[in-house]
Amino acid sequence: MITLTVCNHKGGTGKTTTSINLSAALALGGYKVLVVDLDPQGFLTRMMGQPEPEVSASSLMLFEQELGVKPPIIQLPTFDLIPSSPALSTAQRRLTKPTDVLWAKEYIQSEIKGYDVVVLDTAAAVTVYSLNALVASDLVVIPVLPEYQPVIGAEQTYQTVKMVQKKLNPGLTVCRFLFTMVDGRKRNHLAYRKYLREKYGEDVLNGIIRTCTTLSVSSRDGRTVYDSNPTARGAIDYANLADEVISYFNLEESQVSGPSSHAGPLYS
Repeated sequence: MITLTVCNHKGGTGKTTTSINLSAALALGGYKVLVVDLDPQGFLTRMMGQPEPEVSASSLMLFEQELGVKPPIIQLPTFDLIPSSPALSTAQRRLTKPTDVLWAKEYIQSEIKGYDVVVLDTAAAVTVYSLNALVASDLVVIPVLPEYQPVIGAEQTYQTVKMVQKKLNPGLTVCRFLFTMVDGRKRNHLAYRKYLREKYGEDVLNGIIRTCTTLSVSSRDGRTVYDSNPTARGAIDYANLADEVISYFNLEESQVSGPSSHAGPLYS
């Protein structure tokens, strides 16, 4: 099982859009995917058309394991979901012990079974929940809009990931920047893409997510880009991203829980 975190300390970079559509692409490729919304604002939960859950049915229960309550997993058409609750905001005030960064990892390892990929969506901030996600992860994807402020935020996020990798999670083997909302007509987009590729080399994903109208209007009523328009640029880009992400890991065919194994890009 792969645990993948999508994070960036800067908002507005396509983080939640990436969590949703990368998860959908992986699921359509034959992998069984669980998404855990760890953002107290619950954008992903709402974008997937889900109402605010009871606290006991939310991702907060990952951090309340002494209660022995397992949040029910919502089965969506493509992937499964553990939704977020605003109660996460209040709860983080008491999650101050050094060991409180280990709750998500412990829960995933002990309670999550039968999935090929677990995707953790995080808030645009350094919180105990985002640190939990990084400690639990094998792979981190940092969405970055190729403009000045998002690039600075992405580099700061990269440094946080490297700190967690060194101090808390040596099993976090892959950390990659992902260019999102790329407009090929903008010179500054080209310049910042060149800058990051020259500075970080292989830590920048080959695939990019181009600007796409379907991406901007989908996921408002529980739909992914594949429900709205499976031939849209965004659908193609996320499908090829899914293929690139999986290429970092050796998932044998016997490990794939879905109806078919992933065999190359979903679209080309």
